[in-house]
Amino acid sequence: MVSLSVLDLAPVGPDASPREAIADSVTLARRCDALGYERYWVAEHHSMPSIATSAPEVLVAHVAAVTRRIRVGTGGIMLPNHNPLRLVEIFRTLEALYPGRIDFGVGRAPGTDPVTASALLRGGASDPNERLAELLAFDRSAFPEQHPFHDIVPMPSDVRLPPIWMLGSTMAGATIAASLGLRYAFAGHFAMRNARSALTLYRERFRPSNGLVAPRAMLAVTVICGEDDAHANDMTIPLRLAVVRTRTGKRAPLPSIEEAKAYRFTADEERIADEFLHGAIIGGARRVREGLDQLVSETGADELMLTAFVSDITERLQSFERISQAVDLDHSSDDI
Repeated sequence: MVSLSVLDLAPVGPDASPREAIADSVTLARRCDALGYERYWVAEHHSMPSIATSAPEVLVAHVAAVTRRIRVGTGGIMLPNHNPLRLVEIFRTLEALYPGRIDFGVGRAPGTDPVTASALLRGGASDPNERLAELLAFDRSAFPEQHPFHDIVPMPSDVRLPPIWMLGSTMAGATIAASLGLRYAFAGHFAMRNARSALTLYRERFRPSNGLVAPRAMLAVTVICGEDDAHANDMTIPLRLAVVRTRTGKRAPLPSIEEAKAYRFTADEERIADEFLHGAIIGGARRVREGLDQLVSETGADELMLTAFVSDITERLQSFERISQAVDLDHSSDDI
């Protein structure tokens, strides 16, 4: 089995506040540190009542402070919402505080609806590709001599950015990551149909860079591991309803299992939920182990990043514990 990592969105359920959801995510990170997972990444979303991770860089700093071994990063920082110079300063500072433990995942979408995106966007280049180019130029001191930013020195000046991962769910992200020689993380947890072609394109077009001599591809996937297959399916039902509500403009916290079971999906709503969960691995420990093995075999991913959009923290913890046992992760840090 390749290395396994965790993507968390601090899901907000019917019986907990967003504040409690953030605290639960910290609890999850500490447990995953002990269980042997490779990385713990925090997503960025805005104005979504079911997701509390609106400030991933803040959560990264806190999680890194309360864990010992696991790499901590963003999955990702959404470039349209941020000033490139400030990002370089923030992530150099994180790297200075926690050397060798920070990952800098960046995405090109705003992570929200158009109205909220307009509220977040204030000044500077709106094109995410321009922001990425500017970010890299600041970190590498690569502005031409005549450029107005040439003499700006991002601090701390004796620290480089941590490893940059380009996030994507289309061929465009794969092409950008390959052309710049960046690590690539594909969002298979909601776009698995495009995973194989995107990862293949990334490898075929990869150009070595100073920071990376060979392609490195990670694949995100929804994985919910229950006591058995039926239990895992029950834990997934609230996610199905949450996806439908979000896609149809009816945003709300995650429903309870009871509410989701009582809901009657239309045929169109079933298709929306099925499309989102295409490629998800849901079941007991044996089914999950087999599904992960098959996914690696089919895609050639160098690493898998697992996400479980389950609001109940006990159920979420137990899901990741079952997975770690099923794949025999290194539990040498169980005393953390």
